[in-house]
Amino acid sequence: MKLLNLNDVVKFVEANIGEFHERRAASLQTLKLGEVLKKKNPYLFKAKNINDVHDLVKPLLDAHLSSQEETIFGDFLEKLVIFVCGKVFNGRKSSAEGIDLEFTRKDILYVVSIKSGPNWGNSSQIKHMIENFKQAKRILRTGNSQLNVQAINGCCYGRTSKPDKGDYLKLCGQEFWEFISANDHLFIDIAEPLSYQAKKRSEEFLLEYARVLNLLTQEFMDNFCVDGRIDWDKLVRFNSGKI
Repeated sequence: MKLLNLNDVVKFVEANIGEFHERRAASLQTLKLGEVLKKKNPYLFKAKNINDVHDLVKPLLDAHLSSQEETIFGDFLEKLVIFVCGKVFNGRKSSAEGIDLEFTRKDILYVVSIKSGPNWGNSSQIKHMIENFKQAKRILRTGNSQLNVQAINGCCYGRTSKPDKGDYLKLCGQEFWEFISANDHLFIDIAEPLSYQAKKRSEEFLLEYARVLNLLTQEFMDNFCVDGRIDWDKLVRFNSGKI
């Protein structure tokens, strides 16, 4: 085990956080109004008595962005976890299916599935993770049946009251960051460097956001409005009519 140099972490964050902002902005540019409309419930909009096009389009855009941001930032956090663990425990990206990180600590080989937060999946997804853990253990124990392999579901934020899940341990927030770094304050220390160039990036993003919102609103007006009013018949047919 090596002591973690926080300057290394800061440099890593500052060198890589730009990708989050770039991918976030790119997700705006690739958004297609038709694709989003087909995924949403038009009856809900009608039940909420939404008649202002802006009030309909903006939530569509915001929901798309929220989903994209969770995924994009989750990818960044996974890279950060692997980087930190690599510095302290020689952790490495795993080649096993569904496993993100492998490292050895106190003669135990840990296989880790990294998630952003604790409420990340339904029962089917959790079952799939458990199967991945079992398969990874079988492969790693080939030729050494006595190898001590422990499965970890690591969550970068949040808490859990019952870490022991039987087939694996669930570690969240401070416990997880301390587990992969041997530093009980790292979960606080990583917050500050995340703001690197955030003001500048935010201003650029908001300009692009406004541009895309205006374009989508105009497109909706052109295709789903008659005389300035939403054509609900056309919208529902577009969303749910026979192909």
